[in-house]
Amino acid sequence: MLQVGDEALDFSVLFLLVFGLSRSAAGSSLLTASLYVFVVMFRFPPVPADRAGRVLRPRSLSGGVPVVAHRGGGHDAPENTVAAIREASRNGATGVELDLSFSSDGVPVLMHDETVDRTTNGSGPVSKLQFVQLRRLDASARHRLKDRFSGEKVPTLQEAVQECIKHQMVIFFDVKGQPDKAASVLHEVYKKFPVLYNSSIVSSLEPKVIYKMRQTDPSVVTALTHRPWRLSRFGDGTPRTLSTWGQLWTGLLDILLDWAHHHILWKLCITAYLRSFVLLDYVQYWAERGVEVVGWTVNTAVEKDYYQNVLKISYITDSLLEDCDPHL
Repeated sequence: MLQVGDEALDFSVLFLLVFGLSRSAAGSSLLTASLYVFVVMFRFPPVPADRAGRVLRPRSLSGGVPVVAHRGGGHDAPENTVAAIREASRNGATGVELDLSFSSDGVPVLMHDETVDRTTNGSGPVSKLQFVQLRRLDASARHRLKDRFSGEKVPTLQEAVQECIKHQMVIFFDVKGQPDKAASVLHEVYKKFPVLYNSSIVSSLEPKVIYKMRQTDPSVVTALTHRPWRLSRFGDGTPRTLSTWGQLWTGLLDILLDWAHHHILWKLCITAYLRSFVLLDYVQYWAERGVEVVGWTVNTAVEKDYYQNVLKISYITDSLLEDCDPHL
């Protein structure tokens, strides 16, 4: 739960910042008060702690912290496939992270990228291909174990959910965009499979997605995902623009987004926080606010030991079996 002292401090800092820039006490007060009213009016009641605990702290098969297979475990099997879900379960994962996308005719499917080029033998944007076209593709075509998983299909969201329920896997639904459509589809899935309320979480890098999900169904456990400097840099650290002014501007936006995540957005949206580059004091910071931290993407034995024995928090990994490079 939000601490009153935290809230007072947050809005005091905001007031001083705006006042320092505008030199207008009246304008600063009005803006700060307006934002406070917005937060109070549009925040949602938290999901009951026992339900959130069942989702975020399921019993690990190994007795350690829960481990979630990123994209189903994209190093161990073709990512975002039914085979990946089965393989993750066999290898001891407590859950799987799956990416929601939509075909041109509106069928919800699993796909991380905007195009099918990287993971299948096809080409083109997912949003421009009908489901029947997606279904013809080999989702294992570009995987390192393609011979073992040859002919694996792009699954529908429902097929993936049914496979996860069969193996009693927690699901992290990762939503990239289309908040209205995603929230509507997921709401229908939760109504059809009520067990998901105690065994899944909806996460996104986009706060508007999570807010829309909470607005559509406040009983769903949700999480904001955050990677520092994601607006100014790609996942591998290279700048998104070569322009000096562009780098300065996107860097400033990153700072503002980071502040908003930690002081405003989480109050509206979340039960958990998915974050890369996690330190112990960061875990404690969120624990004091009643929010769980989940680390991603954790792909080496040294990192996994750190999360298991030092941080003692759940983490998302590309492989349950061996060290590997991150799937960006």
